[in-house]
Amino acid sequence: MTGRPPPADVRRRADDAALAEIVAGINACDRCVRAPVGPPLPQAPRPVFQLSATARIAVCGQAPGNLAHRARRPFFDPSGVRLRGWMGVDEATFYDASRIAVIPMGFCFPGLDKNGGDRPPRRECRATWHDALFAVLPRLQLLLCIGRYALDYHLPATRRRTLTDVVASWREIAAATAPRTVMALPHPSWRNNAWLRRNPWFEAEQVPELRARVAALLAASG
Repeated sequence: MTGRPPPADVRRRADDAALAEIVAGINACDRCVRAPVGPPLPQAPRPVFQLSATARIAVCGQAPGNLAHRARRPFFDPSGVRLRGWMGVDEATFYDASRIAVIPMGFCFPGLDKNGGDRPPRRECRATWHDALFAVLPRLQLLLCIGRYALDYHLPATRRRTLTDVVASWREIAAATAPRTVMALPHPSWRNNAWLRRNPWFEAEQVPELRARVAALLAASG
């Protein structure tokens, strides 16, 4: 005979304690320097993320850029301006950790490649933290997955599909992933202007639905 499951408030306190431990671990983590996969991080670790136990929305991106790294605020750049426009939220709401989490695949700025672009997110972050982290965030109801790296983690079955095909399938993906709904998004970088011109359905059809879902969850969270 098995005992009764613990009451919801007991489970919630346990998740909150586990989340606090994980946050402390991420802030202190230096695995990408001490035991890196490949070349070490080219600067001292400086994690940039936003977490709370009460957030119902998570922005799941790639890794902080240089401006976010220096300011230590996620999406503190023109990409963030566009993303907030897609979501229909102002800056104060976006940076309210009690309502919106920002959980990149790599927590630190990965440095620049030889062409001046951002390097991929550090693989150490995903291997060390992500499974445990999402396991103690049961209140999340909407995951906004931005770019290929986030999609490969949250929607592994889509790895062989093009990013455009995955984003275009947002209705089917949202329905299949409920109640923790995933919405696939392109990166809001201004480098994607050409993609947005070629795919006008994104801003005409998906963005209004995105704003409606975000607004409903923010209203429910008070």
